[in-house]
Amino acid sequence: MNLDFNGNKGFRMLDIYELLNKGELIIKAELSKRYGVTEKTIQRDIDELRVYLGDTRFSERETSIIYDRSRSGYYLSRMDREWITNEEVLAVCKILLESRAFCKEELDSLIVKLLMQVTKNDRKQVENMIRNEQFYFVPLKHGKKLLGRIWELSQYISHNEVVRIRYVRKDGMEREHEVKPVAIMFSEYYFYLVAFMSDDRHDFPTVFRVDRIGQFQGLGTKFKVPYKDKFNDGEFRKRVQFMYTGELRRVKFKFSGTSIDAVLDRLPTSEILSENEGIYLISVEVYGNGIDMWLRSQGAKVEVV
Repeated sequence: MNLDFNGNKGFRMLDIYELLNKGELIIKAELSKRYGVTEKTIQRDIDELRVYLGDTRFSERETSIIYDRSRSGYYLSRMDREWITNEEVLAVCKILLESRAFCKEELDSLIVKLLMQVTKNDRKQVENMIRNEQFYFVPLKHGKKLLGRIWELSQYISHNEVVRIRYVRKDGMEREHEVKPVAIMFSEYYFYLVAFMSDDRHDFPTVFRVDRIGQFQGLGTKFKVPYKDKFNDGEFRKRVQFMYTGELRRVKFKFSGTSIDAVLDRLPTSEILSENEGIYLISVEVYGNGIDMWLRSQGAKVEVV
């Protein structure tokens, strides 16, 4: 059915609103030809849509039709809380590509959905900015889809439910564990399940790479975590390096490199105890031996006290 935009104002205004919602820039002269009406009629339509948005939104800042002088057209402006910006889409796409967290199929799907949030006028520009990285993207060797299992494991975390997992270690040995899952974390290319052993054999959490978890199922058993002992994934992240867990320990070392900020960023719990002629004495609180790998990687710049 052909819509008579000239004879039906309702159809015309719905079409204009739909164009704005899609993120398109609307120009009065172009719409005048499209609908067979005068530019004054288009201006009245825009003014009435502005009134409608003003009456149906909490404030003008939420959603409004703005005139862009540089492009001689109107567009729909939304608050940041409603609409992800072009800049944000580009940044998130860059992070996803660099992280290599997902297989090619899941990555491409995520990028397509993110690009759909970009206004139609700017979508091609954002696509061009990430095209080479996406084309030459090298997925991790495990090649597994992770989004579904991350979501399922997160449900067990939310419900404080004990889970039985079959886990393949890096040496190929497969073991079965019953665990109390407390967090899903991402670090250095991989997603990890952080959990306490159900038999409470350790006071500290154990870390399992999600892609190495085979079959898993909830056992229907709830576990309780007293508030004062409740796991805090933010605090845990600050104290774990390379996802190597173990007893909580404190390490002191001297650092003589050129960028103390790089140390403070890498080790969020680090504390500068003293500084003498560019040599810093630093104390850091960490879980396990992952810190040792980082210290060795710094060579002569680091001396463990």
